[in-house]
Amino acid sequence: MAQGMPRRLPGPGRLDVLRRLLPVPFPKFPAFLEYLVENYGHAVAFALPWRSYVFINEPALIKDVFVTQQHAFSKSMGARVLRELLGDGLLTSEDPKHRRMRRIVQPAFHRDRIRAYLQTMERCAQEFVAARTPGETLDAHEAMTALTLQIASLTLFGSDESAASSRVSEALGTLMQEFPYILGPFGTLRLRLPLAGTRRFERARRELDRVVYAMIARRREERRDRGDALSMLLAASDAETEDRPGDGQIRDEVMTLFLAGHETTANALTWTLYLLAQHPQVDARLGAAALAGDRDYVMRVVRESMRLYPPAWIIGREAKSDVTLVDGSFIPAGTTVFVAPLILHRRADAFPDPQRFDPERWNGFEPPPFAYVPFGGGARRCIGEEFAWGEAAVQRKGCGMGGRIDRDHARYEAVARAGGRKDGRESK
Repeated sequence: MAQGMPRRLPGPGRLDVLRRLLPVPFPKFPAFLEYLVENYGHAVAFALPWRSYVFINEPALIKDVFVTQQHAFSKSMGARVLRELLGDGLLTSEDPKHRRMRRIVQPAFHRDRIRAYLQTMERCAQEFVAARTPGETLDAHEAMTALTLQIASLTLFGSDESAASSRVSEALGTLMQEFPYILGPFGTLRLRLPLAGTRRFERARRELDRVVYAMIARRREERRDRGDALSMLLAASDAETEDRPGDGQIRDEVMTLFLAGHETTANALTWTLYLLAQHPQVDARLGAAALAGDRDYVMRVVRESMRLYPPAWIIGREAKSDVTLVDGSFIPAGTTVFVAPLILHRRADAFPDPQRFDPERWNGFEPPPFAYVPFGGGARRCIGEEFAWGEAAVQRKGCGMGGRIDRDHARYEAVARAGGRKDGRESK
């Protein structure tokens, strides 16, 4: 802890913040955070009429929030809003429930299970490539969403639940369309008003519950392990208490895992195709590396893509009490603290020539601790990280088409940005 009096953080005036963020703050946040760094540094305070915020872009402070003083923080308002969509799963729950459910869910991501999932992923990727024709033009985000939906369905639900998983995906898509608006100052009120969007939201949530609870009932009656994550959850118990999760808790974890394992990966793959379309030499080398079994190069492409376009691009915490960070910065109780990997991963002192897509930067290179956090950090680091790295690598390996995707940069940029706008979630 820093000695002496806590220091107040610099930041813009409230009118400046309102001018830059209203009427819907969330889509304007990336440009706004860049503005904060350029004008006020890497630890900035700002406020809207309904809440005070701190944005930190300094690795030592991020470690302080994620690890050293993690118990002084809870999940942010964004996670509480997500609870309306996903229930009280790993992404949204607080301790001690979060610790308990993490112990229960962890076996679904054991290395033996991951190896089996990887075989499914590779088969799906090979089938996807085989179905393409030379010169074909793809809507990158649409294609990657379909591919990751297939993989999430098979690894989470098993082979004969494709119809149910498609209904789950459609309902989740409807729910996520409302998410940026729910994050606004009147989000909770919006959910109580008879608006068209609210009615769509409620219909989609009811559809989710019907589909998932019916699936859980069928699988409980069946009583066999199909090798998928749902089977593991149904058989799981807390190693410390021997408690088994009920249907409601399994529903919440299924929703969390399905969304995290499907849409975020689709966005990551879309951005990667966008980057490869701009860098044909990297695309060609990736295809050759995949054919040669050069996993090192494939992973360098994965890490570099995740650096420039992390799917969970913003992470929020809320101070439960007054907190003084390691550098003496003071954060009042109730303040929302943001970390934005999208901005953090472009710091020139951690990543030379940071705007450049350069997979070779990862050849023998490790960034400073907490300068690269695509999956968050600390006790809430994403439980599916190994699954996600494996899926991303397999899909890039399977989809290294070396020129079989149309290289219309503007088209790719439009598709990729559309995918990026969909990703309104925070990290676990």
